[in-house]
Amino acid sequence: GVKLLLHGLCSNTTVKSLDLKGNNLRTMGAEALGKLLRQNKSIRSLTLEWNSLGMWEEGFSFFCQGLAANNFLQRLDLRNNQINHQGAGELAVALTQNACLQELDLRWNNIGLLGGRALLNCLHRNKTLKRLELAGNNVPGDILKAVEQALDHNQDREAILSEAQNQVYILNKEVLNLKDEKNKQFLDLMDTVDKQKEEKAKSERMSAARVSQLQEALDEQHSIINSLKAKLQMTEAALALSEQKVHNLGELLNAMKQEQTSVAECHFRELQQQKQESADREGKLLHDLSAASEKNLLLRSQVDELERKCKVQQDQLFQVKQDLANTTAELKLRAVQAEERLEMEKRRFKQSLEDMESLRVKEVDHMTQHIEASERSMQDRIQKLETIRISLEEELSQVKAAALAERGQAEEELIKARSQARLEEQQRLEHLKEKLRLMTESRDEAQNCCLKQKEMVAEAQARAKQLSLHADGLRRRLEELQQDLNSKEEEKVTEVNKVKVELQEQIGHLEAERTAQDGLREKIAALERQLKALSNNHREALLDKEGEISLLLEKLRMKEAEISRVREEEAQRASFLQNAIMAYVQGPPFGTQSSRK
Repeated sequence: GVKLLLHGLCSNTTVKSLDLKGNNLRTMGAEALGKLLRQNKSIRSLTLEWNSLGMWEEGFSFFCQGLAANNFLQRLDLRNNQINHQGAGELAVALTQNACLQELDLRWNNIGLLGGRALLNCLHRNKTLKRLELAGNNVPGDILKAVEQALDHNQDREAILSEAQNQVYILNKEVLNLKDEKNKQFLDLMDTVDKQKEEKAKSERMSAARVSQLQEALDEQHSIINSLKAKLQMTEAALALSEQKVHNLGELLNAMKQEQTSVAECHFRELQQQKQESADREGKLLHDLSAASEKNLLLRSQVDELERKCKVQQDQLFQVKQDLANTTAELKLRAVQAEERLEMEKRRFKQSLEDMESLRVKEVDHMTQHIEASERSMQDRIQKLETIRISLEEELSQVKAAALAERGQAEEELIKARSQARLEEQQRLEHLKEKLRLMTESRDEAQNCCLKQKEMVAEAQARAKQLSLHADGLRRRLEELQQDLNSKEEEKVTEVNKVKVELQEQIGHLEAERTAQDGLREKIAALERQLKALSNNHREALLDKEGEISLLLEKLRMKEAEISRVREEEAQRASFLQNAIMAYVQGPPFGTQSSRK
């Protein structure tokens, strides 16, 4: 039944604890347990109390082989299994190969001296076993003490390893935190740089849009000026037509005068008819003069309208000048604001750099303090180990003295025990003879007494042997203590070397971080240079735009001068026309001239 149960548990992955106490397991059960320990990977606790597994040597050896191959079992209970010194030796061989078992209970077995020694020897190689119970196994006290010391040594070693692992874990956490902080700072720097680039791009876009708006305004002004020029050309053409008409009228007047003189010289006699004709002609001339006056009034109204339009254009030009002045002032203010923003950003950047340097100095100080504290702790640990070594040497001297004293006492006890054994044997023989003579009916009881007496003799002999073995054990213990001292010194040296290596690695990490910070500084310097170059380019572009604006203003002034000159010329022409018309209107009539002649 146990074989089938264990065969089913070989592939199980959920059972963590198995209790088979008091199931009378034999060879087949032990072999099934060995197979279970080889194949199962989930059981952590196994209880096999009261099963007499030690009586079957082949099955128990197979069980020990399975234990040696297992890497998951942590607790094993083998109480009251009649394990002798041979089974203990096989268990010791299994424990030398096992690296996961932490608790082993072997109480109330028949391990004896040889089994105890085998288990003690295996503890020099096994560094994971923390608890080993050997009560009720006829194991000498010195071996039990040595086993306890080895277990204590394993516990101390595991505690030291756990502390070292915790320190390594803490250092790794600190290094990861430092790396995360550095990455965050670098990302913040990159974000600030990107923001600065975006703000620059926005300012450049705004300036480009403003320049494009100014260019459009200038184009509109150019179009307005061109329209004004076209209107001026139209007015000039109208004035030229009016001048041609006036010239034609003057020519007609001259022709009429010549005809009148010719008619007066040739046809003096036909004065009446000529007077009538002259009267008619005078009426026509008056009509023509009224038409010419009306035309002059129309021309005057047109000139007034042109003057009004010129005034409106002057007002528009003045507004354009004001707009240009306002835009130039706004551009200058924005340039000043951009420069102030650049200076503020530079100051912020410098402050961030100073903060970074202060943080780095603080981190370096913290790391140096941590390293100094670790060095101090290591020195304190080394001092503690030296004190332990001194105390162990003192214990060695005490143990040697105690061993010599115990050896003398053991020899005296041997002599006393032999004498007492002889006396007791003589007394018991006499007593037995008397009992045999007196009590023939109680043979069974007498045989039991003989067996007890034989066991007492065997115990006495065993005690004598144990005392001799105890002396040998003390010698071996001295040798083992020396070996332990040597191993502890070697472990101390290895731990010191490990700490030095860790410190060197930390120093290397710090140097790598310094190089990374130097690279960041170089990048920041390059970004500052780019910022300076962009600001210079922006200033040059602003200067070019101001030069273009000044050129446009000069062109506007030239156009205004031309417009004023054209106006003066038009005014002069209008005045000339007005004077000519007024002189023509105010001149003497035709009749008076003829009468005078």
